[in-house]
Amino acid sequence: MIPALIVFIITYILMLSFQKYRPYIALGSACVMLILGALGHFEMTPLSALKAVDYNVLLMISATMCTVTLFIESRMPARLAEMMMVKVPNVMWAVTVLSLFAGVVSAFVDNVATLLMVAPVGLAISRKLKISPVPVLIAISVSSNLQGAATLVGDTTSILLGGFANINFMEFFWFKGKPSIFFSTELGALASLLVLMFLFRKYTDKVECKVETEVDDMVPTWLMVGTVLMLICMSFVPEPADPTLKVLHSLRSGLSCVLFALIGLLRQSIRERKISPFARAMKEMDTDTLLLLFGLFIVIEGIRSAGVIDAAAGLFHKVAGNSPLRLYVLIVGVSVVLSAFIDNIPYVATMLPVVRGIAGLMGVDPTVYYFGLLIGATLGGNLTPIGASANITAIGILRKNGEEVTTGDFLRIGVPFTLTAVLVGASFTWLVWGVK
Repeated sequence: MIPALIVFIITYILMLSFQKYRPYIALGSACVMLILGALGHFEMTPLSALKAVDYNVLLMISATMCTVTLFIESRMPARLAEMMMVKVPNVMWAVTVLSLFAGVVSAFVDNVATLLMVAPVGLAISRKLKISPVPVLIAISVSSNLQGAATLVGDTTSILLGGFANINFMEFFWFKGKPSIFFSTELGALASLLVLMFLFRKYTDKVECKVETEVDDMVPTWLMVGTVLMLICMSFVPEPADPTLKVLHSLRSGLSCVLFALIGLLRQSIRERKISPFARAMKEMDTDTLLLLFGLFIVIEGIRSAGVIDAAAGLFHKVAGNSPLRLYVLIVGVSVVLSAFIDNIPYVATMLPVVRGIAGLMGVDPTVYYFGLLIGATLGGNLTPIGASANITAIGILRKNGEEVTTGDFLRIGVPFTLTAVLVGASFTWLVWGVK
């Protein structure tokens, strides 16, 4: 376990220190994990490492990037930016409203997909107002991560919780006669919006703009809308029993995005009578982000196989003792910290049975601990630029547009945003579910 833990720690230190080389650092660390597995330090083979990669996420990111390219070329983002700026008094409100919009969408659609859809609007607003797009896209990113816990379909961790605890879509709103996690998340979102308004309080420049941009091709916009609706529909498709169909089921969101991207690119190629739309889409695709995520999936599988995550989870019961409140605070706090650096999907999958077991030993309802785990693990990714796929993607988009993003740039927004949302959301959950 120790060698894997050392590699993991070094990996994240290097990625935080040398952000331009993060894809290569992640891939290099993945290779080291494979070597450690081959040497017998823990059970991980090249096949198990490849199985640990979330190809659904990679497909979704790459395909949505293609659709976004067409969306940008249609000039719809510029028009949306103008329509939004006409309605708001200054830049602070423009950023706040855009972040709120991203949060609402991400409650029903994957966070990365949400970011890829809203980011072009943020970039267009920044260009028109001649301000740095760095804080704008960071605000959009953390907002899209925040509300993933609001509904069953908002994030993979929510789906994990729903399946494990047998909580259906509507029970994310109202469960056992009480307000469910949706309301905890939304209260945290409202509090975090106040934080954004405070952070952007100096952005008082007036927004003076007319809606001038003309959009002569609405198909890319409908493709974006179709992608959103299809992602929502796919989240309700039950898992089949057939092994082959299970594979397709696990890739359903990514394949849906690929379908809409291919429709758009084929249509555009027919219109132009050449294959240049495919070439433009490939050029705009953020391969650095895809490679980084590919490597990180394998690194996380390495520390999971080595027992690092299990060992961390095992400490909970010893530290919490028999205090329900102490256990709740511990679950939320540790989930926030760990999810700031590791993928929250394997963490939540590991912790769900641990939480149920501890609650059983204490003779209490595990619901409050399930919700605390989801709040901490989902929001914790906003503490660092590498804590969530949406954050990694946002930074990749900024770099594609020639912008430098430092760790400090992200922390100035991510830390107060996350801590406020967690404090409000977790407090409400305990008041409803934990206080007897």
